Amino acid sequence: MQDAASSPAPNLADRAHRAALAHGDRPALHWRDRTITWSELDDRISAVARALASTAPTPSPAGVPARVAIALPNTPDFVVSYLGVLRAGLVAVPANPGFTAPELRHVLADSGASVLIATRRVADLVATVAGELPALTAVHTSPPEAHTDPAAGAAPFPARAGDDLAVLLYTSGTEGRPKGAMLPHRALLANHDQVDRIDPPVVGPDDTVLLALPLFHAYGLNSALGAVIHHGATGLLVEDPGPDAGLAEIARHRASVLVGVPSMVLAWSTTDADALAAAMASVRVVVCGAAPLEPAAAARFAEAAGRPVHVGYGLTETAPVLTSTLVNGAAKAGSIGRPLPGVELRLVGADGTQLWRDGAAEPDDDPDELDLSDAAPGTDPGQIVVRGANLFRGYWPDGRGGPDAEGWWATGDVAYADEDGDLFLVDRLGELILVNGFNVYPHEVELALGTHPAVAESAVLGVPHPRTGETVRAYVVRAPGRSVTAEDLLAHCARNLARFKCPTGVEFVDALPHSVIGKVRKTQLRSAATPPTPRTEVPDVQ
Repeated sequence: MQDAASSPAPNLADRAHRAALAHGDRPALHWRDRTITWSELDDRISAVARALASTAPTPSPAGVPARVAIALPNTPDFVVSYLGVLRAGLVAVPANPGFTAPELRHVLADSGASVLIATRRVADLVATVAGELPALTAVHTSPPEAHTDPAAGAAPFPARAGDDLAVLLYTSGTEGRPKGAMLPHRALLANHDQVDRIDPPVVGPDDTVLLALPLFHAYGLNSALGAVIHHGATGLLVEDPGPDAGLAEIARHRASVLVGVPSMVLAWSTTDADALAAAMASVRVVVCGAAPLEPAAAARFAEAAGRPVHVGYGLTETAPVLTSTLVNGAAKAGSIGRPLPGVELRLVGADGTQLWRDGAAEPDDDPDELDLSDAAPGTDPGQIVVRGANLFRGYWPDGRGGPDAEGWWATGDVAYADEDGDLFLVDRLGELILVNGFNVYPHEVELALGTHPAVAESAVLGVPHPRTGETVRAYVVRAPGRSVTAEDLLAHCARNLARFKCPTGVEFVDALPHSVIGKVRKTQLRSAATPPTPRTEVPDVQ
């Protein structure tokens, strides 16, 4: 079958159109008991694009197109909304449909979104803060569509250049409130071109790819859905990827590429052997990212499923994949693999010394090495610094924090390379917590805890969790004369934060350890809670 990836089109929505022209009667999506062909999908994408193009505000004086926020679950409506936005030449702003009103307000206000396509729940929440969102002029609970008379023809959609902004993905990164990472069309497609250079191919037009990861997340949006569009393959939309319904869908539709996270791998490896065998009969590639995957869990899955799990690493800002064990074909325990073809990667010491680059260790050791783990023979740990066409343009709206003048961008993650040239992630320079691949910034949780009248002070950090990779733990000092229980604080957080950001444990302490300048010494809390462990993850958004 013709591969849509051969199209030079600089827009994923154009790749969808090429797939419809090449094999319009082939399935594009399976969802529940429905199958949507490429022709049907392409028609809906165009209808949504026409509706949005006719109602969206004109570009800003700086030439930035209108932003359209999408807060939907993994359904065909998300797919046609996302690709409709891109085809209309607008900017997509995916958002978690599980966000609270304050979280939605921040994303919508910061992005200046003029249109929202969302669930009824999200629409109702946004209505409570609509007065604080002057740019928002339209809210839809299903994708708007405008159909044309085929005989009359339709006006062409605007062409977009590779560096034009395509998507704003909000990520907490390592500082403050969530920021919008500006991903141009070029970055989205470049990451697929980089993966395409792996031999044997990871995805092709005859594959059926599992779409169980949230599509508002960079990993689900581009690594999974984007791969389907890029190749004109088939996507299997699954809302419950658990060991029962999820495996049954994989078996029913003969999925061949599974894109997952550790909690999915863990659940699959402990399920009924016959169900797992039936699901794995058609599977040729299993990839995992977005959160730590313990080597023992990977080994259990490989033994139970008869398939290795390949691990990748990346970030929202890199669209998202940077490394994978698929590059050399060996799923080495604990490793995040090697840089994708076309990705330049350096490990840099604390003093700026280059320790390693693209598989070649530098002869001189770093005199101020980052002593974060006991590295295997190869290189000392250093910060991952990358360059490639898949990098973002910086953070919205002014591009701050993006790649430097030479195209290099410091990730804030620290890794080492072993003597074979395989990379191992060991820590972050910041304090980011990763819960099932979603970024949780401790300060945001501490701010929420601080709004409770019985909390004098709090400190939040991540601790290892067997299913989600990490979980949020809070250390709380009660306000003098006040009484509060852990259950009270957990309920308070649930009212103010998305579920994945909420602590799963609260420990009350008489005082928090402080430095001489008053900063909480979280390293003391962390050492008392649990020792650091290597990470194999694609840290990311929402």
